Amino acid sequence: MAIDSQVVKARLRRLEKCLKKLTALAATKYEDFAADENLQDRAERNFQIAIECCLDIGTHIIAALNLGDILAYADVFRILGEKEILPRDFAEKIEKMAGFRNVLVHDYLEIDTKKVHHYLQQVDDFRKFAGHVLDFLEKRGEI
Repeated sequence: MAIDSQVVKARLRRLEKCLKKLTALAATKYEDFAADENLQDRAERNFQIAIECCLDIGTHIIAALNLGDILAYADVFRILGEKEILPRDFAEKIEKMAGFRNVLVHDYLEIDTKKVHHYLQQVDDFRKFAGHVLDFLEKRGEI
């Protein structure tokens, strides 16, 4: 099965929309962010979608190339690192995204505002992820 570049591109477009919103929120001082539930809600929802986009892209690549079994969301980034689609050190760093996604979706009562604001300062990791994926697809002639 080949990688469907349209699937990947659609998720990359959606990811970029979220990143624009998250980047704008990143300029907010922590005190203002912590005091405004609307800002927190926007950040949490856009993080959730951004992480889902990355997971969907990774899952699609892993399935299309039959690279391994995904038993947990963190496996997506681990496998992409092992197969050198992402640099290993970068894959290890962004594995935390899977855990953050689980907190946003399942443990929403325990969301730490400081962590959300901290992650806002690391939004470029999502762009790095997209860049690595695009580089991989270009090398394969998939895009």
